[in-house]
Amino acid sequence: MPADSNREVGRRIATIRHARRMTQADLARTAYLSLAMIKGVERGARTPSDDSLESIAAALGVDPGHLITGDTIAFGRIRAALPAISASIAGYDISTGSPRRALADLHTAVDEAVSWRLGAQYSRLAQHAPPLLDEALRSLHHTTGLDRQQAARLLVCIARAADAVAYKYGYHDLSARLIELMRWAARQTEDPLVGAAVAYVRTETFFAARAHASGLRALEQAIDASPSPTGPEACAVVGALHMRAAVIAGRAEDATAADLHLTEARRLGDEVPEGQYQGTAFGPESVRVHEVSVAVSLGGDHVGRALDVAHEWTPPDGLPAERRSGFWIELARAQLWAGLAEDSFHSLQVARLVSPQHTRGHPWARESAATLRRLRRTNAEDLTGFAEWIGAV
Repeated sequence: MPADSNREVGRRIATIRHARRMTQADLARTAYLSLAMIKGVERGARTPSDDSLESIAAALGVDPGHLITGDTIAFGRIRAALPAISASIAGYDISTGSPRRALADLHTAVDEAVSWRLGAQYSRLAQHAPPLLDEALRSLHHTTGLDRQQAARLLVCIARAADAVAYKYGYHDLSARLIELMRWAARQTEDPLVGAAVAYVRTETFFAARAHASGLRALEQAIDASPSPTGPEACAVVGALHMRAAVIAGRAEDATAADLHLTEARRLGDEVPEGQYQGTAFGPESVRVHEVSVAVSLGGDHVGRALDVAHEWTPPDGLPAERRSGFWIELARAQLWAGLAEDSFHSLQVARLVSPQHTRGHPWARESAATLRRLRRTNAEDLTGFAEWIGAV
């Protein structure tokens, strides 16, 4: 059990339970725990074990990171799952055993994993990704025709979910292997939009290597090779590539390219409703988030652009948690550059509230917290606690 007080954990559980319109008896029954345990935990009188805490989180439909701030469960499960993810994809091109479940059942399980990715529930992903990767590969190797194409799509989706865990937690070699698996599987789908979506994800490799100019060229090649954006799905997929290209152009210090790609992303974003397209959130709201990302990527001289966006708009709850927390983390960086220490710390706190695991694993959030603590221009006690939680001290 992490360093949170029992009372704090109990209060969070009770708050989420009330939001779900569950009674204590409902929670006890769904979590397979005694009513006395639930009552004691919510009062702060009992300390739940890691297993009990995970059962409560599952019953409430949240990741354990929403109940505790130290989040040792998440980190432990993620570290433990990485070798299994690696083993699952080691012989991806070699047929092993037959599938153990129908393709429709696998589809349902993969859809759930995708929802965890979008919600930044990385410990759940880490636990379930290895068997899903194995099953998707079995299905791909033992089907033909349209079923094979569908199995390849599912493999791309679950590999991307596993990659979210590897990349966010700094395991870039494993992330690169998962991306190569996605590229291989995308070819089996015979759908150019799937390939374009994978090109979006591949940019992580260039971010990790700080090869921003090469990453920009790769994205521009993917845009040129993509289908004409004439329908909603194609508009969204190509728009997402422009959105990503704007950010990496900013990291490459190419302000002209960043503005051109952001303008095109904005135009395409106005053509479709906000939603999930080929596994990527895209639409007017996502483009607004990336306006802040581009400004921060371009550096301190462009900080005013990020502050202007945040002055008139904040991400709605309907956006994926990972995207919303990313907005607040990047805004905190801009506010820090502008000398707005109190605002910067507030943004980090909001990011943590939206997605504890994404915030705790984000290097910019950690860097901003460390800088704020060194400057000591905000509430010292609260900031010290935050810095210890995020690993900035």
